[in-house]
Amino acid sequence: MPISAGDFRTGLTLIVDGDPWQVLDFQHVKPGKGAAILKTKMKNLKTGSTQERNFNASTKFEQANISKKQAQFSYAEGSIYNFMDNETYDMYELSEEQVGFNKYFIVEGMEASLMFFEGMLLAVSVPEKVELTVATCDPAIKGAPTNQTKDAVTETGLALRVPQFIEQGEKIVVFTADGKYAGRA
Repeated sequence: MPISAGDFRTGLTLIVDGDPWQVLDFQHVKPGKGAAILKTKMKNLKTGSTQERNFNASTKFEQANISKKQAQFSYAEGSIYNFMDNETYDMYELSEEQVGFNKYFIVEGMEASLMFFEGMLLAVSVPEKVELTVATCDPAIKGAPTNQTKDAVTETGLALRVPQFIEQGEKIVVFTADGKYAGRA
């Protein structure tokens, strides 16, 4: 079933130029004159590259038939991430490029979804929020306002800003879309 540019939503996967693409962000723009356009930020699921693309609002697309399979992250060896299918115990490997920004949210033993297109393993998708441990952070400043933040780094290497009261070794919840602090675990 064709999808028009007006039906775009974040996370939608579609076929553009023969490849599967995922919509990361989009914005409808109505210039002073002429047809409305759709400004998008999209990720090519085969190559992992991200591009900003503009489409006429009347453009039609085919939805990419992406199948997902639940798997557990086992371990990383160099730049290769290994996942085990929960039902068949088959092992799958993804390169660091295929994992992309999600590498900061994958911890040993966590559940994730492997994404397949036409039988080819493309990428891994992680939950909207994940729980991570703070590996290092600046010390709290006594008397600092409660809304002030400080630098921290998680066990996975993600650098982010956290509230002053967060301490090293504490578990926090992080949004996987942008890597921002969501709260204490």
